[in-house]
Amino acid sequence: MLRVTKTENGMVRGVPAADPRITAFKGIPFAAPPVGELRWKGPRPAKDWEGIRDCSAFGPIAMQKMPGLGDPNNIYTREWNVDYELPTSEDCLQLNIWTPAKSTDERLPVMVWFYGGGLNEGHPSEMEFDGERIARRGVILVSVNYRVNMFGFMAHPWITATAEDKCYTNFGSYDQRFGVQWVKRNIANFGGDPDNITIFGQSAGGRSTLFQLLSPLNDTDHIKKAISMSGSGISLTMHYPTLAEAEQIGIEFFDYLGVKSLEEAKAIESFELMKKMYEFQAEGQKKGLPRWRWGMVVDGVFMPDNPTELLKQNKRLPVPLMAGHTTGDMGDLFSRAPSKEAIRDQILAIAGEEGGREVLAAADYENADLDALKAALSINGQRFSVELMHMRAVEDGLTDYFYSFGPEIPGWDNPGAFHSSDLWFVFETLAKCWRPFVGKHYDLARQMCNYWTNFAKTGDPNGLDQNGTPMPRWEAFTNEAPYSMNFEDTSYFNAKPELPAVKLLLEKAADKAWRK
Repeated sequence: MLRVTKTENGMVRGVPAADPRITAFKGIPFAAPPVGELRWKGPRPAKDWEGIRDCSAFGPIAMQKMPGLGDPNNIYTREWNVDYELPTSEDCLQLNIWTPAKSTDERLPVMVWFYGGGLNEGHPSEMEFDGERIARRGVILVSVNYRVNMFGFMAHPWITATAEDKCYTNFGSYDQRFGVQWVKRNIANFGGDPDNITIFGQSAGGRSTLFQLLSPLNDTDHIKKAISMSGSGISLTMHYPTLAEAEQIGIEFFDYLGVKSLEEAKAIESFELMKKMYEFQAEGQKKGLPRWRWGMVVDGVFMPDNPTELLKQNKRLPVPLMAGHTTGDMGDLFSRAPSKEAIRDQILAIAGEEGGREVLAAADYENADLDALKAALSINGQRFSVELMHMRAVEDGLTDYFYSFGPEIPGWDNPGAFHSSDLWFVFETLAKCWRPFVGKHYDLARQMCNYWTNFAKTGDPNGLDQNGTPMPRWEAFTNEAPYSMNFEDTSYFNAKPELPAVKLLLEKAADKAWRK
């Protein structure tokens, strides 16, 4: 097995995974520690080291509250934030590799993982992200750590003025990109194919995947395919701040810190700075100010425009994309509407005056009561935005695959297919979970992991199951056949159209958004 190999900065030693045919290399630096003068700067190359670096343990997680120490009734605390003693540091720019290669000349496909957490928390060492099962399918799994919250997405005029590389903010996104570039340069030494890299992520990691596809700084030489899980799509309501807007929040935060220069801000000890960040956010929440999260900024460089606008224009890398949602992601698009009039106003905003009137007529607005109107227009909000994104992409001839995840999820809390529950299945790590999964769940997880890794290998998710029989056929999305692969108690291709009023709403939304 390939237990010792080299990187551009030095030799590394991995350890056998639970399956000794897989080697895990954990905590490999892919960039210099973003500390001191490098706080709030783009990633820089890692320094060389002497000898063989031990890569048997994950590196520190990015600066954030300790996962799992919040509300004990929080489903995510219960689900996987079970380790309350994780090392935490600004020195967090490391990645992890699971490889089945026995030699460096195997050229195996590579999947690069971006974790979720709203760009404000999360880390790659969560137990559900174990890459062993993916590696057993002949695919190398790489998980990339990146800066989050204020450490990863701060903006301030002082930072902008001193950013010699035009990296004004979005440092966490630059970290992700830097990680992919490192993989391109180094993965051959782990038995990987640098010309077959798939990026993928879930929630904020799914959005990060889309951000990377939309950034003009990226190219198809580095990214060949992408998978966005619950990462939204053409969201007609999400606002991303401009650089000036983000800088204003930064000004308020630095004023709160009482610093008189960027050097003073960089000199604050990291845990003290984090404490101040959460105090600042809490104060803002009490006043109703938009301070509670940091995230993607339309900076004019990494992200030249609102991601939704770029998706409307289909300005993404022309690579195959798989994208979908869980049925518990957002609830129905109109589920929170308190009245028929509220639904009417929402539809007119989405579809325009003329198109909206057609949709309302198709839903029998005049005669339906509120419940009947919601039933006629029932579609998951996340599904709506992802389907719009697929509709736009295929009009320009791109290859997209659409899915929906909604199996029965067991447990005393009866959670449904909640946001992030698909992670256990894609990584096929159900045995690590406390939930009483049974045979049907393991069958589903096996097939989902197959589909994901098949897509990484060839850009087509279809293939044989482990017993040699073909899995249910997953057809690419087209506007003539806009259907999804459904992962429920079994896997099946759902060649069933949306409700008539919903289908019309999607068409009219598309007309308003980009078919002008």
